[in-house]
Amino acid sequence: MQGNRQSMRIAIIGGGFGGIGAAIKLREAGYESITIFEKASEVGGCWRDNSYPGAACDVPSHLYSFSFEPKHDWSRKYAPQAEIYGYLQHCVDKYGLRRHFRFGTEIESARFDESRALWRLQTAAGESVEAEVLITACGQLNRPVTPRLPGIERFGGEVFHSAQWRHDLDLSGRRVAVVGTGASAIQFVPRLATKVASLSLFQRSAPYIIPKPDRRYSRREQNLYRCFPWLQRLSRVWQYCRYEARVFAFARILPLMPLVRVGFERHLKRQVADPELRKKLRPDYPIGCKRILISNDYYPAITSERVELVTEPIREITETAVVTQDGRTHEVDTLIYGTGFAATEFLAPMKIEGLGGHDLNVAWRDGAEAYLGISVSGFPNLFMLYGPNTNLGHNSIVYMIESQLRFVLQAIGRLRDGDNRSLDVRADRQSRFNERLQQSMRRTVWAQGCDSWYQTATGRHTNNWPGFTFSYRHRTAKFDASAYHDPLGAAP
Repeated sequence: MQGNRQSMRIAIIGGGFGGIGAAIKLREAGYESITIFEKASEVGGCWRDNSYPGAACDVPSHLYSFSFEPKHDWSRKYAPQAEIYGYLQHCVDKYGLRRHFRFGTEIESARFDESRALWRLQTAAGESVEAEVLITACGQLNRPVTPRLPGIERFGGEVFHSAQWRHDLDLSGRRVAVVGTGASAIQFVPRLATKVASLSLFQRSAPYIIPKPDRRYSRREQNLYRCFPWLQRLSRVWQYCRYEARVFAFARILPLMPLVRVGFERHLKRQVADPELRKKLRPDYPIGCKRILISNDYYPAITSERVELVTEPIREITETAVVTQDGRTHEVDTLIYGTGFAATEFLAPMKIEGLGGHDLNVAWRDGAEAYLGISVSGFPNLFMLYGPNTNLGHNSIVYMIESQLRFVLQAIGRLRDGDNRSLDVRADRQSRFNERLQQSMRRTVWAQGCDSWYQTATGRHTNNWPGFTFSYRHRTAKFDASAYHDPLGAAP
């Protein structure tokens, strides 16, 4: 493959922001043998799947988009799901990526063939595919979690997860139970509260919710951004700096977090008059330890006569009801899970085998880790986008993905132009990087003693980046060849 861009085969798993961004940048660099494997029938990743009523982003639209593909006519400061989904489809069509996609193709396993220095991918349909480079862009929020509620199998009504919304089901006049009060639930509950007969909202842990500074962009503003693109770039920089400044409270000066709590308390008191209900809606853990949510209509929905907030744990499900530990029976005919995703199970359920048949699940038995969230020792020519410890609690993940793309493109360039048959991160460099990362994580608000999807059941922090995003961009700006070696030796 030396010196031949056309012949290097690159496989990308996932058709969301990461996979689309990777394909665009690879094509710009001259690579053409690119295949994007997408298990669904269309692009979009989580923005395709999460189409529940009220779905929207909690990062400003000017920032939650590719820097190289700005969109001047976002309808709102915080874009709704359909608009982000449309933006991703636009990117695929504009950059001619559809011919590189294989829709309806799920990858079940990938094994590194040391004799030929390539990855062998196995699809769910039993097909075998080969590629010199494997890029995973599966995301962290792609596998819905449903709790094992006793008796759920005998429930006679409709049951679905918010990421698998039943658009064919009219919920008007129904008695609905919603299990979970996370980021998805606070968006769809207000939409349901106005149409259902009753809504029983089962809350295990109250979230911190602050006002959402959302508004519509006027036609005049959209035209200004179209005519003067530098104005939108300025807006993007301003929003980036504002969000980046939150790191001081989250990871540098934790005593600042009570100031954020003041805003939460003011928002709660303004929107919920009943002191007993406010007590139920007040979290019992440090603010910021779990994801802080933004909403202007969730608390008003909770005060609706049609909505009951239930904080008693669920004991069992019967044919027609949810029964709580206090013996109360909540009659319902529809159950919706707003219970999030298996965020710490990176690349699952795929089976990934590296050097010597080493299983990635074994390597990650104590929690996922990677060098820069991109490379795992023992798995050559495998590069992850949005991998371990690259999620953010304060800024745009698209910024992180673009940083990773620059690094990965340089690594692939070395494979294309040099004498290396493979690139494998050194175990000591990966270990040293993650030891320092975990030390930094212990000083953040995310390590202040609460359970969240940011960490594993054993308490290991596998998801968030513990610092500034510009420091991550600096770390990934130049491929560090000294951190890698070629376990296969020079090309024959």
